[in-house]
Amino acid sequence: MIGINEVIETNDMIRHMNLDVRTITMGISLLDCVGADLSDTCDRIYRKITESAKDLVHTGNEISRKYGIPIVNKRISVTPIALVGGSVAKSEDDFVEIAKTLDNAATECGVNFIGGYSALVSKGMTPADELLIRSIPKALSVTGRVCSSVNAGSTKTGINMDAIRLLGEVVRETAELTKDQDSIGCAKLVIFCNAPDDNPFMAGAFHGVTEADKIINVGVSGPGVVKRAIESVRGESFEVLCETIKKTAFKITRVGQLVAKEASAMLGVPFGIIDLSLAPTPAVGDSVGEILEEIGLEFAGAPGTTAALAMLNDQVKKGGVMASSYVGGLSGAFIPVSEDKRMIDAVEAGALTIEKLEAMTCVCSVGLDMLAVPGDTKATTISGIIADEMALGMVNQKTTAVRIIPVIGKKVGDKAEFGGLLGYAPIMPVNNFSCDAFIERTGRIPAPIHSFKN
Repeated sequence: MIGINEVIETNDMIRHMNLDVRTITMGISLLDCVGADLSDTCDRIYRKITESAKDLVHTGNEISRKYGIPIVNKRISVTPIALVGGSVAKSEDDFVEIAKTLDNAATECGVNFIGGYSALVSKGMTPADELLIRSIPKALSVTGRVCSSVNAGSTKTGINMDAIRLLGEVVRETAELTKDQDSIGCAKLVIFCNAPDDNPFMAGAFHGVTEADKIINVGVSGPGVVKRAIESVRGESFEVLCETIKKTAFKITRVGQLVAKEASAMLGVPFGIIDLSLAPTPAVGDSVGEILEEIGLEFAGAPGTTAALAMLNDQVKKGGVMASSYVGGLSGAFIPVSEDKRMIDAVEAGALTIEKLEAMTCVCSVGLDMLAVPGDTKATTISGIIADEMALGMVNQKTTAVRIIPVIGKKVGDKAEFGGLLGYAPIMPVNNFSCDAFIERTGRIPAPIHSFKN
C-alpha cells in the first residue's frame, strides 16, 4: 500500500523537481504483415499499427489525469523494417514507401515518434539490410515521425566495418537532405553496439524479434529529483551519497511501475519493462550535468567526471532493480549534449570535449548522443568516431550508441537549433587527422576473446 507521505512526496517531485514519465511506448511485431507485394505489405503494416495503438494516446492522457503524473510522450516501436520488407522491397525507394506508411500510421495514432526503421547488421548485411541503410537519408527527410537505428556491432559478433563505412556516408547524406533544419534528420538516426530489444526511448527504439506480439514499455526520467535529493547530503560521505541516489531511483521507478501496470491493464497489452533513465531536457533543473556539479564538479568534463558518472549510473540501476522485477532497456544516465543545458554550458566553457564524452560513455547508459559537429566533417571521420564508440560497447559488454549531427553550413563556434526536447547544441571541434585508410578496409573487427562463453 502507498501511504499518504509517499503520495505527498511524489506530488512534490512532480510539481517542483521535473519528475515525469518520459514515454509510454507500445512495441508492435510486424512479422505477420509481410504480404504478396509492397502495396499489400504497406496496407497490412498500416492496419496493424493503427488498430493496435488506436487507444495509446488516449490511455496515456487518462492515466496522467487520474494520477497527476506527466506523461510527456506516447510512442510506437516496430520490428526492424529490414526484416519485414526484405522480401517485397527491391529498391531504396520501396523501403522509403514503407517509411511513409509508418509515418502515416504514427500520425493517425497521434504519437510523436515511431521507431524501428532499422537494420541489425553486427555481423553482416543482407541485400535488404543494405537497401534499407542506403534509404535512410531520404526516408528521414520525407517523414516527420519516423526514427531509424542500425545495430552495427556486438560483443558476440564484433564490429561490421563495412556497415560503419556506409553509415558515415549515410549520416552525411542525411545531414545534407535536412540542412534547411540544421541537419535535424541526423537526430533521428542512432547507430548501436549491443542494442537492446526493449528500449522505449527514441530515436533508438525497435521491437525485438524475441518480444511478444505487442508489449508496453515505459521510460521514466527524473534528473531533477536526483539533484534535489543529493543537495540534502552535500558534503557527506560517498556511502551516504550512494544510498541517497539509490533510494531516490527506487521512488522514481515505482512511479513508472504504476503507470506501466495501469497502461497494460487499460490497453490489454502485456507489460514489458521499465526503463529508468535520467534523460535530461533543456529545462533548467532537469539536467544530468547539474547532478554532476552537485556531486562536486565545477563542470561536467572536469577531472573526476567519469568516476562521478560511473557512481551515479550504478546507483540508479541498483535502485531501479529493487523497485521493479522488470527493469530493462537502457536504464541509467543519458548524456545528450543538446538536450542538457549544463552539458551545453560545459562545452561552451571548454570543460567538455568529444574525447572526454567518449570516456564518459564507457560508464553511462548510451554513448555519444546529440553531438553537433562542423558541417564539413568527412564521412570517414564520422565513421571513425562511430567505430570508436562501437569498440567501447563491444569490449565492455554494454550498449553504446552514436547520434552525431554534422550541421551543414556551420562551424565551430556556431550553434544548431533543433527545438523542443532536442534543444540546441554548440558545434564541437573534431579531430581532423585522417583515418581514411583504416575505414576503407573491408570486413569486420572480430569479437573480443571474452565473448567466447559457451
